[in-house]
Amino acid sequence: MIQNALSTAFNTAVSYDDYLSASQKHADGWRAIDDRVAITTQQQELLGSFTRDMRVLVISGSWCGDCVRQGPPLAAIAQACAHIDLRFIDRDHADSPIEHFIINAGSRVPVAIFMAEDGELVSSLGDKTISYYRWVAAQQLGPACPLPGAPIPEDVLASITQDWLDECERVQLLLRLSPRLRGVHGD
Repeated sequence: MIQNALSTAFNTAVSYDDYLSASQKHADGWRAIDDRVAITTQQQELLGSFTRDMRVLVISGSWCGDCVRQGPPLAAIAQACAHIDLRFIDRDHADSPIEHFIINAGSRVPVAIFMAEDGELVSSLGDKTISYYRWVAAQQLGPACPLPGAPIPEDVLASITQDWLDECERVQLLLRLSPRLRGVHGD
């Protein structure tokens, strides 16, 4: 059942640019983060070493502040790697598989769903990476709390990008070591 839902959602989902084009009202916030995301030479080399194709479906909301902070790093990673097919689907779209990815009893976004080349579910990660949770916890549980919508520091954005890259690498290694896929690829 989930396999069919993921296949339908992935085929319905759109590229990052098309996702933002469909929501001009919110696209500027996303583009402002795009301009700040940097993929380092070391990260580019790692992404260049990927050999297995992977599908990444992001359940998102263009209005969502967490999505604005999490989506652009994923888009930059996918742009730097020919083996990552990244697509976005709105949480409220009829084909969204959000009901299969409830987090802490809620339809939280973003959720990134990592799949093998044949659509098999491999992993999911949502709604924030560990670096972002650490930063938010330090702000909210410590002596100071930032104003809603406060800018995200460069080091936190770099850490979020690294968190997403780490998950992409983990999935890539899982795919490379999969006996099922090693049989398919003869390696």
